Amino acid sequence: MDIDLILRVYPFFLEAAWVTIQLSVLTALLGLTCGTLGAAARLSRFAVLRFTGAAYVSLFRGTPALIQLFILYFGGPQIGIQLDAFEAGVIGLGINAGAYMTETIRGAIISIDKGQREAARTLGLSQWEATYKVVLPQAARLMVRPFGVNLNMLIKATALVAAISVVELTYTAQRYIGSTYKPFEMFLLAGILYMIIIYVTGRAVAWLDRKVQIT
Repeated sequence: MDIDLILRVYPFFLEAAWVTIQLSVLTALLGLTCGTLGAAARLSRFAVLRFTGAAYVSLFRGTPALIQLFILYFGGPQIGIQLDAFEAGVIGLGINAGAYMTETIRGAIISIDKGQREAARTLGLSQWEATYKVVLPQAARLMVRPFGVNLNMLIKATALVAAISVVELTYTAQRYIGSTYKPFEMFLLAGILYMIIIYVTGRAVAWLDRKVQIT
């Protein structure tokens, strides 16, 4: 193993790791937004919204995320969508992650006993107040761990954006392999940084899970 090479290139990998972190945070926020809207649609009283939510989940869970990125980045200009690689990566992965988060949020909400909503309505709360004050706080406790799993998968999925030339960890490793011919060292360094990001994220999710279980 070429330790000297690793020491020379690791500052560039740290810069790439920061791009990966930014990509992960923005994608997670977009995914959570899409997931919330998707779950609301799937639980709506209106058939057209339920159908739209189900179609969204089926489409984006049923096709590879890499193909979705290619369609958005390479095919987008044909229909007037001009995005740089980073923007396409965030939007593509975010919408894909939202399809999984839709089912996470929906599953947590429907797992709450319907009797609690009915009891809240009996006490004079409106449908919205019963959902907001009674159902969602309990559902939130059930969402944290699955959200952590989704976030873990999302961080690893950011490696896909290397295919559209976003300079994150995987792309940086591939670029340095081309000039150093040292794939073991380059991918090992990238893998270690991925592990650190995922470990820190996992600890943060575990802390949040303990907090919401206490409150």
